[in-house]
Amino acid sequence: MKVDRMFFQSFEDRVKVHPDIASEVEAGHWDIVTDYVQKHLLDKPTEFYTLDKLRKAAGVDRRLSLREILEKIFGLIPGFKSKDELLEEEFAKFLADAKPEDAEAIPAMKTFFKAYVSSDSIRRIIEKKDFAELNTHPAFNIADFKAVPPKFRQLIPQYIEDYVPLNQFVA
Repeated sequence: MKVDRMFFQSFEDRVKVHPDIASEVEAGHWDIVTDYVQKHLLDKPTEFYTLDKLRKAAGVDRRLSLREILEKIFGLIPGFKSKDELLEEEFAKFLADAKPEDAEAIPAMKTFFKAYVSSDSIRRIIEKKDFAELNTHPAFNIADFKAVPPKFRQLIPQYIEDYVPLNQFVA
């Protein structure tokens, strides 16, 4: 919506007028930048910018970090990636690490990977090994699970737990 774009633009203008922020961004001091923005620009009574309002104004289907928002403002990234684009990147990293031998199993592995990252209920079912619940799950069923090679049924959840920040995939 236009109002959301205007809200985001006004925050962008407000951030860019602070010379300290721009110099710290150029130096790559992201901790200093995000701390400064949180303390001096967010949750103030004049414009009342909040991270949640900025996320909504950005219109992305996932949770954005303050750093991503600032990277976009300073032109370090052209735009915000969608949830699916990030999932594709994370799965590509997994494939590079795991190097599966059976190329035919990759689509099933990708479906499992995306479902596990995206759904709390799928994670809970897999962690508790309560596979009977997959018989009635609308997003990922027992047939999808059985299509994944047994080795990767354990490897994918472990990889995600170790390397994938789930917080960014929450809407």
